[in-house]
Amino acid sequence: MLMSANKPLVALENAAEFHARHIGPDAADEAGMLSVIGAASRRALIDAVVPANIKRSNAMNLPAVASEAQALAELKAMAAQNKVLKSYIGQGYYDTLTPGVILRNILENPAWYTAYTPYQAEISQGRMEALVNFQTMVTDLTGMAIANGSMLDEATAAAEAMTLALRVGKSKSQVFFVADDVLPQTLEVVQTRAKPLGLTVQVGPAADAGKSECFAALLQYPGVQGDVRSLQAAADAVHGQGALLIAAADLLALTLIKAPAELGADIAVGNTQRFGMPMGNGGPHAAYMACKDEYKRSLPGRLVGVSIDAHGAPAYRLALQTREQHIRREKATSNICTAQVLPAVVASMYAVYHGPVGLKRIAQRVASFTAVLAQSLQGLGWTLANTSAFDTLTVNTGGKTDGILAAAVAAGMNLRRSAIDTVSISLDETTTRADLQALLAVFSAGKAVADFSAFEKGVASLIPAELQRTSAYLTHPVFNRYHSETEMLRYLRGLSDKDLALDRSMIPLGSCTMKLNATSEMIPITWPEFANIHPFAPHDQLKGYALLNEQLTAWLCQATGYAGISLQPNAGSQGEYAGLLAIKAFHEARQEGHRKICLIPESAHGTNPASAQMVGMTVVVTKCDKEGNIDLVDLKAKCEQHSANLAAIMITYPSTYGVFDTHVKEICALVKSHGGRVYVDGANMNALVGVAAPGEFGGDVSHLNLHKTFCIPHGGGGPGVGPVCVVADLVPYLPTHRSGGYASETAIGAVSAAPLGNAAVLPISWMYCRMMGADGLQAATEVAILSANYVAARLADAFDIHFSSNVTSLKGGGVAHECILDIRPLKDATGVGAEDVAKRLIDYGFHAPTLSFPVAGTLMVEPTESESKFELDRFCDAMLAIRAEITKVADGTWSREDNPLVNAPHTAEALLKAEWSHGYSREEAAYPVATLRRQKYWVPVGRVDNVWGDRNLSCSCPPMSDYEA
Repeated sequence: MLMSANKPLVALENAAEFHARHIGPDAADEAGMLSVIGAASRRALIDAVVPANIKRSNAMNLPAVASEAQALAELKAMAAQNKVLKSYIGQGYYDTLTPGVILRNILENPAWYTAYTPYQAEISQGRMEALVNFQTMVTDLTGMAIANGSMLDEATAAAEAMTLALRVGKSKSQVFFVADDVLPQTLEVVQTRAKPLGLTVQVGPAADAGKSECFAALLQYPGVQGDVRSLQAAADAVHGQGALLIAAADLLALTLIKAPAELGADIAVGNTQRFGMPMGNGGPHAAYMACKDEYKRSLPGRLVGVSIDAHGAPAYRLALQTREQHIRREKATSNICTAQVLPAVVASMYAVYHGPVGLKRIAQRVASFTAVLAQSLQGLGWTLANTSAFDTLTVNTGGKTDGILAAAVAAGMNLRRSAIDTVSISLDETTTRADLQALLAVFSAGKAVADFSAFEKGVASLIPAELQRTSAYLTHPVFNRYHSETEMLRYLRGLSDKDLALDRSMIPLGSCTMKLNATSEMIPITWPEFANIHPFAPHDQLKGYALLNEQLTAWLCQATGYAGISLQPNAGSQGEYAGLLAIKAFHEARQEGHRKICLIPESAHGTNPASAQMVGMTVVVTKCDKEGNIDLVDLKAKCEQHSANLAAIMITYPSTYGVFDTHVKEICALVKSHGGRVYVDGANMNALVGVAAPGEFGGDVSHLNLHKTFCIPHGGGGPGVGPVCVVADLVPYLPTHRSGGYASETAIGAVSAAPLGNAAVLPISWMYCRMMGADGLQAATEVAILSANYVAARLADAFDIHFSSNVTSLKGGGVAHECILDIRPLKDATGVGAEDVAKRLIDYGFHAPTLSFPVAGTLMVEPTESESKFELDRFCDAMLAIRAEITKVADGTWSREDNPLVNAPHTAEALLKAEWSHGYSREEAAYPVATLRRQKYWVPVGRVDNVWGDRNLSCSCPPMSDYEA
């Protein structure tokens, strides 16, 4: 029987119980781990490590645990409450056909979805090559010089483009012009982002962009009503006043219409959803941002660049300001910490699969069907509001809008109410001749038949001749080679083989919680009832998603102790941002808008000060003591100094240092006594669920990382979900979404493009909670703490465990769910630093722990509850072997300049060279422990040169000469 700290968990007579497979150590493992730590029981360990004054007053009230089969059946019944109609809504979301080879080998493949963000370049070459393909695809189609490795969604990308233009432009204006035919959800998010920055959003006809004294203008290309019009006049006009032009462009349309850069745009943003990712009720989808070369060092988000490795061979790595908020903190230009890597990989491979000829064929078919539909509707006597079009027609209904929409629904299709007297119809790659016949039947009471004769002859395009594209795109070999399924399959396998993901070995990253993403949790995301839903479909068609939202938020409220939750934020950074906006709105509603001071401990995640800056708050840093706790003396002084203007404090709990601060309730009470609110960063919630709840011990707001604690996989760096959780008096200020029909007078507005953000991955967390139950979730937390303390105890004699002296009775000092290994004394003595250890771990087949965060020169390890004792021991054995190697450097057996650590990682090519001039053997380099002879991960490149990559920045596919060579 597996025991929780408080009571028996579940008798394991039924081998099908899910939690027994989610939690790695069994009862015998647990006993052995506790003996190494020096704790009598798991209860004793939790009592020693977790402060008594924060423990939950009541257990979580969750449904009784369900088996995997039962949970899947329940979720299938819930999904069936969604109505999947043929969607012609458009508005940035389209039906698409995901090639089966991509669906099976990327979207449903743990080699891709369990990978982490590519901060360790050497073991991320496969996914970074895919992202370079993505960046190249975007730059080719937009005509821009450089593109990043994806954004959260189109609306967020537009908001980021607004602030980019404000930074790099020459205008002193504080006005941002938005054309009135920009996607409605984009306008909402831009307005939310602009308000706390003191920017004015001016909305008007696209033709008026040049008449506005603005610092930048945003135009949709094509417009939401379907118009395909030139950007050139607007570009010339805004440039004349020192402003910039931002184009929100449809990538599929760009295969047929001129690139934004060719028409004077300075920045391009958009979505890649229709490149193979299902609509999924709004996400996840990879958005993009591209810009002129001169803005590249201000470009937000992640950028994959091409550098060289230690042997002079080409290698990929994250470039420039990646995670710049950890360096610049409150001066950061963005708080974005995640991307949409997995959807970006899908989109890039969709382009690889189809190539330029295939993409153009798809686009021409869509454009031709649109022209046939226009011709047929006009033949029936209907008039169109747009004379130019790619995929969207707006029909003047003459007051018959309601009847047309109802007739369409009755026929199994959704159209878009674009205005009182107009209806818009957007076609896509899935549209067939039968679909056109069905559409025309709606507009003719079932009497019309489409005339395809013109289509057979090549119907005239509705794209103006002067805007038809003539420039080439996707000319690189990667987009022109892998068109047979055999070749594509092998290409995808070859890329995944280069990477090290959770399907190969433990990923011991601290503060990132790389835990099991169970197959049963993943299965539902591709069910049509979840995948093929438009986020702006009528609410009565979204009942399954509404129930999913209701149940998951209720369960998360139980886990956190909060009164209300919004699942809209599609990243942890967005959850932070939304939570701070809610605090800001609360103060303003009480006529205390002057409260703008945000206290943030020096140990905080870099996103915290960046988010505070973005909502218009002023960051004041508070000190931490030598044990890693918040310095109460300094905090009291700062609270008193800023009492009249104190808005909030942002704390991470347990702290980023992996410490349970025993004074957290006192800290919360102190800040509240000065009128401030308490934001508890939920990044480390994996150490709290079932044990303690932020909403109970003093938090007012938290965000959660469902891609950490609640099992949504990291996907190589995204997608994520960052729900914002609040106490009762802040519930009215949670994000809303007018575009989705969710009006609220007090809400802060939309922070993501879709009402439920990355809705399609929410079933993963639902399945996790449903199969674990309250006791299982608590056991997961306790075993996560047990595992971290076991690692600390096993490594305590070899490494200094930083910030772990709180519980002297435990070997390793007692830590929360992660421990920090201090490599600085070893570097001082031998020259071997934390990065050398990180790279040497690759030779042992492990991803490195978190490098130099939150303390420079350290490694932060988080083992999670999912790793077995066998795997924990394998990692500890590797670390101890590396420690012995460092000793060889210290005693002179190996030189400081030439040893396996400073030369790591070792490629097979380097090891097989005829000449071997190192002072250690090939065997010592390749097989430092005997088990590697049976199973070995071979790193594809040597250590990557980051400095060379920044000095010689290249962020698109290598030139064709490389292939010729």
